[in-house]
Amino acid sequence: MDRTPNFAWGPVQRASFGLIYGAILVLSLLMAMDEVRDGAFEAALVLFGSVLAVTLAKIFAEVLSHAMETGERILTAKAFRTAWRHSHPTLLVANVPTAIFAVAGLDWLDVSTATALSQAFCILVLVVLGARVGWVINHSWWLPIGGAAFAGSVGVGLAAMKYAIH
Repeated sequence: MDRTPNFAWGPVQRASFGLIYGAILVLSLLMAMDEVRDGAFEAALVLFGSVLAVTLAKIFAEVLSHAMETGERILTAKAFRTAWRHSHPTLLVANVPTAIFAVAGLDWLDVSTATALSQAFCILVLVVLGARVGWVINHSWWLPIGGAAFAGSVGVGLAAMKYAIH
């Protein structure tokens, strides 16, 4: 009897571009923010607002470029559903760090702890998806470890740059 958990990777794999993009985007925004000076609520608003703006820009660009390539109309429900399906995972990743900063705004967490937890969450997303890429490529144990290490090191590098800059 197989006792391994049956986790459905299909939705995660279909959303992987947006999840990876969102994690890198959040880490990049955290690198540029001075949340200690500005405050936790402001950091939450800037973080989510920036990711939302980039996501909407991506949707807009995708809808317009698709219309140019295919000649299809752009103001259709189908066009926007397709663009949203490709872009909403980016926003999903931003929700957790935004919530963490909102909790810090309530003085339940220190702002530096909120930053570290947000970075850790994004790095975890990258590690898990990097490991999944390795597993999809080859069901050995080396490639998932290598994929996790590679994707995680990108996240750790971005997180470390924040402290180097500030």
